[in-house]
Amino acid sequence: MRKRTLSIAAAIAAVLTTYVAAAQTSASAADGLLSQGRPATASSTESAAFPASNAVDGNPGTRWSSAFSDPQWLQVDLGGTATISSVVLAWETAYSRTFSLQVSPNGGTWTTVKANVAGTGGRQSVAVAGSGRYVRLLSTARATQWGVSLTEFEVYGSGGGTPVPPTIPPGAVRVAEFLADCPYSHRLPDDPIVFPNMPGASHMHSFFGSTVTNAHSNVTDLLNANSNCNPSIDKSSYWIPTFYQNNVPVEPTTGIFYYLGEGVSDALIAQTRPLPLGLRIVAGNARATGPNDNTISRWSCLHAGEVGSSHDFVTCPAGTMLEAYLDFPHCWDGVNLDSADHKSHMAYPVNNACPASHPVVVPKLRQVMRYPVNGNPAGFRLASGPGYTMHGDFFNAWPEDEMARRVNDCIRIIVKCGTNGRP
Repeated sequence: MRKRTLSIAAAIAAVLTTYVAAAQTSASAADGLLSQGRPATASSTESAAFPASNAVDGNPGTRWSSAFSDPQWLQVDLGGTATISSVVLAWETAYSRTFSLQVSPNGGTWTTVKANVAGTGGRQSVAVAGSGRYVRLLSTARATQWGVSLTEFEVYGSGGGTPVPPTIPPGAVRVAEFLADCPYSHRLPDDPIVFPNMPGASHMHSFFGSTVTNAHSNVTDLLNANSNCNPSIDKSSYWIPTFYQNNVPVEPTTGIFYYLGEGVSDALIAQTRPLPLGLRIVAGNARATGPNDNTISRWSCLHAGEVGSSHDFVTCPAGTMLEAYLDFPHCWDGVNLDSADHKSHMAYPVNNACPASHPVVVPKLRQVMRYPVNGNPAGFRLASGPGYTMHGDFFNAWPEDEMARRVNDCIRIIVKCGTNGRP
């Protein structure tokens, strides 16, 4: 009797083993590896030899390694909204003693799906339940005196983006660029970034793009309003101090806004992240007391290169126009859509790389304004003061999928695109 009982038990165990194995196989088939080869960024790197991209390249012989401080983070863009079921961390010797896992729809706002996880070192699998386009490992405490280091950061689940790798068309101009051509829209003494909900608190500004921008504007207002940009899908708002000639306002013939991949190495251009929806950036110095207070904005003459450029107004020959150029910072801290001084969340590159405090490369915005004036600049001024006080504000309201497509098809592969985001 005992022998038979054991046989039945063995048979039942065999059936259960088969069932469990089948269930595990089914689950594995449903939950694919979503992160491999996707754009990855990090709070810092130990050196250029250990970039964030090493953690998602499928090669266990490479690794990402952070600076030797806490906290640190590593995140990956899955290319589209995904349902996340697990995250596998292949730790190098320097691992995290305590960490959390977070998800985000836009790379700017984060939800914790697993908090205060104890790091084990080695290969560690963590079950999670959440959804988002971006997944972040947030290390709060290191286990060693070194940084934290991963040979692989694997995100499993379903969904995510499946973009076809863009091809470089024959004859394409190899410049990383797309643009928006946005005429003047309206004037107001408002600034929804520096003086939000305070109408009339600012000097006079000239607005471009969104036709509704005022002191109360938020990203939802912009997305739901009309834009005069070409392409009209760009719902962003751009504004500058109004220009005056002999105290009469003069508006630019148009505002051209270039989105560029430059100022960093080609390897970092290939990792450029889309500008997050709602990001606010201010460039230039409205309070400059002299030309040396501002090395970002510059004035020149259209079709008169012999005049050169200056931080203050220049004298343009008859038949030409006065031009203003302004480059915005394009290294983001990866967390904040704005900051108390409206500048600290962004930085300019140094030595063809973003500083460790602002590790995320986004497209560089360059605004070009052309004014139908020339001759003696004695009667020229800005609402903020002399020419060297030129500054610009940008409130990003590009639809997320459109911004992502242009970054993928124009910036990362270094191709010059037009206003339609095509070569």
